[in-house]
Amino acid sequence: MSAPILEVDNLHVRFPITGGGMLGTGRRTLYAVTGVSFSLAKGECLSIVGESGCGKSTTALSIMGLQEPSEGTIRFKGQPITGPGAPSRMARAKAAQMVFQDPYASLNPRQTVNASLAQPLKLHGITGSEATDRIAAMLGSVGLTPEQGTRYPHEFSGGQRQRIGIARALILEPEIVVLDEPVSALDVSIRAQIINLLLDLQEEFGLSYVMISHDLSVVEHMSDRVLVMFFSQIVEQGGWKEIFENPQHPYTRRLIDAIPDPDVALGHGGLAAGATQPAAPAGWRFGSDGSAAPNVFSPPEPSELVDVGPQHKVRLLRA
Repeated sequence: MSAPILEVDNLHVRFPITGGGMLGTGRRTLYAVTGVSFSLAKGECLSIVGESGCGKSTTALSIMGLQEPSEGTIRFKGQPITGPGAPSRMARAKAAQMVFQDPYASLNPRQTVNASLAQPLKLHGITGSEATDRIAAMLGSVGLTPEQGTRYPHEFSGGQRQRIGIARALILEPEIVVLDEPVSALDVSIRAQIINLLLDLQEEFGLSYVMISHDLSVVEHMSDRVLVMFFSQIVEQGGWKEIFENPQHPYTRRLIDAIPDPDVALGHGGLAAGATQPAAPAGWRFGSDGSAAPNVFSPPEPSELVDVGPQHKVRLLRA
């Protein structure tokens, strides 16, 4: 088996918070990411799911170099990309790029599409006819025409803007693309188009995806593996089939129960049809199911990711 293209080892991100208390002089620590570890294979789509505030976007920003970890190591092709001796932002830009949730907010309204795509190429020394040809080819790959490159973002629909955002992410030919809620801001009618486009581009360019999402219906359609995060930690991980058909952690089961699935609503299957919570292995117990808000200013209880099946792990506490 080939070596992973991306490795995240024991990632911690903590934010010092000043203020609060009776005199406004208190100092606390917010635990955003705690002990997160995973790897990403070439050509794989790995999804990180969970509710807002669980730490999934902070994990993505750390991968992109936009958030410095408090502890831990992130490696690209075996080489550390955090800490002393980390590569420059220019070098990292060719390794990983990001597609943002809001396509309009991520585009400069004063720049044409061609100018937005040409800017990163210029920074990396690609200009003239080579840049023009690459921009035209990339627009074609995302379903736009070269003529549309002369327009401004406000002249496009939401789905077209997201295509432009995808083109900009791919213009430097990265090997990893972080997808931050790539379709949540789009109309339901065009979400399937963008999802299918992302899958086609993954196959065409051999891309590896890290997708951040709270929409499990999208995750189920695109993912090879799934990490479920709650209160800064991974609470369950495995292949998409194991996660969706045999969820073990109570929080994972609550997330899946929340999917607006017509079959489940009609009683034709799914967890809502009467499935019961599996028992924890002997000597272990499950943590919170997420029904109560955690205290983000205290570290999580000591726990471990325990094997419950082939490449299927769940976070448990000692009984």
